[in-house]
Amino acid sequence: MSNSLRRLIFVSGLLAMLMAGAVFLNQYLQERALHALPYGFKKFSLDDPLPDCARWKDHMPATRDPATYRLYIEARKVWRSKIEWQLTREEATRILNDVSKAAELGDWGARALLAHFHLEGLGPLETNEVLKPDADKAVEIARMAAKAMQPWGLYDLGVAHEHGYGGAVYDIELAWAYYLRAAQLGSPEAQMALAQAYAEAGRREDETAMQQCAYQQGHGPAAYELALYAGVRMQFQEAINIYQNGVKFGSAECARDLRIMFDQGYWSRDSDQEREVLSPLGITIDREREKRYEAIYDALRINPDLKFGRLELVLPLPPAKLPPWSGIEDAVTPESNELPTY
Repeated sequence: MSNSLRRLIFVSGLLAMLMAGAVFLNQYLQERALHALPYGFKKFSLDDPLPDCARWKDHMPATRDPATYRLYIEARKVWRSKIEWQLTREEATRILNDVSKAAELGDWGARALLAHFHLEGLGPLETNEVLKPDADKAVEIARMAAKAMQPWGLYDLGVAHEHGYGGAVYDIELAWAYYLRAAQLGSPEAQMALAQAYAEAGRREDETAMQQCAYQQGHGPAAYELALYAGVRMQFQEAINIYQNGVKFGSAECARDLRIMFDQGYWSRDSDQEREVLSPLGITIDREREKRYEAIYDALRINPDLKFGRLELVLPLPPAKLPPWSGIEDAVTPESNELPTY
């Protein structure tokens, strides 16, 4: 074999090695980029100070186009009016079309709901299915919201990274960085996620602090957790008041537990000691209160969007007497005639 041929083979092999190395390096850099923290984000650490309490609404656009909002909210009302399998194909189609149009017109509430539809699908039966699940499209919308630093989008991206769907790389550390940033911007869901992390670390006070942040924003799940903990501490009046607020926020769990309390006349243990504490608070068997909380619970199981801002007018806590009521509509927060905001 001539020297020139040997040199050619050597150079060809070297070039092949360099090309393979370049491909590997490019893949490595791409993989690192997928796992890199976005600019301004930091890793979540249990050793760091708690995030300040923030409100998610402060990080959303201040106003919404009224016509676009109405298109979205009316479609959402139809969607929430019954259990999803009860929707007709025509209803499901109209819901999807109107929410999609409102999303295209820029309403972020509509975009968030459209992301939910892409993640879960719309219409669970062959007779009413109008959209199949597509996690990629759901995450694409969440990325748009996250780019605008909207708390709900940051939280949703955290969930996607925690479970590794929709093109979001599976990365627990990255997921918690998104949860932290979302909590810093007021996402109540992210605040509750951090609360759970503090609970698992044995930091009860910090868990409660994060739950309080969410509770102050009218977050039903936070009310439920705080009420449960107050009951464990035998602080029943505080627990009952928080439960009542949770019902106003739209927590089906809070309505359920108050229904049970007025059905059986005690908290969790049928004991003389507990009755001695609860009786002065007016917690006894009360069939009318039990019936009203049950009606609210049943309504919230179908429509968790409901808020009961007028609850005290028709279902005040003891010792107040119950005024007449004609149904849950008497307690539902009336629609506002003001310009819609987030």
